[in-house]
Amino acid sequence: MKQIPERAAVPEALTWDLTPIYADDAAFKQAVAAIKAQAKQVATKQGQLAESAGDLYEVTAAIFDLNRQLEKVYVYASLKNDQDTSDANAQALSGQAESLVATVAAATSWYEPEVLALPQVALQALIDAEPRLTEYQHFFDVLGEQRDHTLSAAEEKLLAGASDIFGASAKTYSVLSDADLKFPVVQDEAGNDVQLSEGLYGVLLQSTQPKVREQAFKALYSVYQQFRHTFASTLSSEVKTHNFSAEVRHYGSAREAAMSSNNVPAVVYDTLVKTVNDHLDSLHKYVNLRKEILGLPELHMYDLYTPITGEPSLSYTYPEAQQEALKALSVLGPDYVANVQKMFDGRAIDVVENKGKRTGAYSGGMYDTKPYILLNWQDSLESLFTLVHEMGHSMHSHYTRTNQPYQYGDYSIFVAEIASTTNENLLTDYLLKTQTDPQVRAYVLNHYLDGFKGTVYRQTQFAEFEDYIHQQAAAGETLTADFMSKFYGDLNQRYYGDGVISDPQIADEWTRIPHFYYDYYVYQYSTGFAAATTLAQRILSGDATKRDAYLNYLKSGSSALPIEVMQKAGVDMTKPDYLETAFKTFDERLAEFSKLARELKK
Repeated sequence: MKQIPERAAVPEALTWDLTPIYADDAAFKQAVAAIKAQAKQVATKQGQLAESAGDLYEVTAAIFDLNRQLEKVYVYASLKNDQDTSDANAQALSGQAESLVATVAAATSWYEPEVLALPQVALQALIDAEPRLTEYQHFFDVLGEQRDHTLSAAEEKLLAGASDIFGASAKTYSVLSDADLKFPVVQDEAGNDVQLSEGLYGVLLQSTQPKVREQAFKALYSVYQQFRHTFASTLSSEVKTHNFSAEVRHYGSAREAAMSSNNVPAVVYDTLVKTVNDHLDSLHKYVNLRKEILGLPELHMYDLYTPITGEPSLSYTYPEAQQEALKALSVLGPDYVANVQKMFDGRAIDVVENKGKRTGAYSGGMYDTKPYILLNWQDSLESLFTLVHEMGHSMHSHYTRTNQPYQYGDYSIFVAEIASTTNENLLTDYLLKTQTDPQVRAYVLNHYLDGFKGTVYRQTQFAEFEDYIHQQAAAGETLTADFMSKFYGDLNQRYYGDGVISDPQIADEWTRIPHFYYDYYVYQYSTGFAAATTLAQRILSGDATKRDAYLNYLKSGSSALPIEVMQKAGVDMTKPDYLETAFKTFDERLAEFSKLARELKK
């Protein structure tokens, strides 16, 4: 039976090197002690902001430096914990970092209320009087937008001190789903016994054997359904936390609070949901085509991921995938490619799955570290796309951090998914241009259509569910497992239509979606994918000015509002045009795929 390896058995070359952050855990603990002392010192500065322009600068710079050191500690601990969530020592480091976040938040919670207590005219006069403050002008402008939603210093300190408590539900969910759940042994396509995991589950759902897909689907959900009431409790508590925070800060809803924190207008969300629902017929058409080509009497939810064209025509080892990624991304220029190569050569990527490792994939790091990527590699086209996706995040981080000062050296969540999905679109175009075999082209087109389904449609479905449970909780409804499953099951049926059997297990899919704990994050996957379609087309036009506009977006960080950053890159996300462009591309590729798939079936 194939076993998932222990962390210690993974070859060093396939693990990330965290020593550039801290040489060892002792250095980490020294940094924690230093930050605690620094936090106490910063806390003594309360009440001094209005004394002079020089004081305003010194305190502002000190707080940014404190947060900078805190981020480094947090990144080290979280990466170490994620590589093996069952490691007690890593859990302890992560706990120390999370506790430190609450300590620093409490020590600095007075700062923003004190700044906002200054009349706008008085604050601007201080900024104008101190040349060193001009580099913080945009920061103060954005902060000013929160005047009506910032509490008194005492109230902010109280909330900041409870941040660790407010995060308990998400932490409990993460530990339960990543470390404590034990999945059964199932059989792969060759009849071999394999230990089911979230990573392997994604592979088995792509099997060409319906029984393998069905077995994996039912086995996975049999575990989650045992704990559905526990997951309902953790998710309900998380939703209550979001609603509570929005209410005490005088927002009309949790959604308004979340979008306001990213300076994203509500019209972006509303336009997304409306436009996607207007195009559900395209998804229904694709689902019905899948049923036809697969020749299935019934199409189930576990049949939505297997390639319609049969066995995957493309698979890549990790070294092979690196080379393909470099070729696909070459349209972004030699500097971009060189920085990708540095990621490959510098042990910045944790590649393979091991016991206790966090599931999925992400790009991490902070201003003073290189970007880090977590993968759970499988030799598949999907893993190649995941690699290119996370590399988009990492290059976004690299260009932002090397072109912006620390205060603007990060970027809004709203624009974060655009860089990653632009890379995915570029990879799709590369494969369609280099693969002439009809079977391979059909497979790539199928992959694109599945990606669109899983991102634009699926994440908008998630967004609708997320918004619904927040609204219902705010109205006093108890979010029981049965209540959430009923709505989720009905919503899933509406999205996929009558062409697919909504298996009863799918109503509990919300139990295994970690992003529902991220406070209105998921809609941005959809907007990001759609915007990336337009940006990829601009890059591939061969017009160097359009490519440079995209690279400038990567370099902008948070130096301007996210909507403004995207407008400069060539996409206005307050209008539905970019969404319509994305659906037009989906329909065109669906038409090409339909023709190819039917010809191949003859």
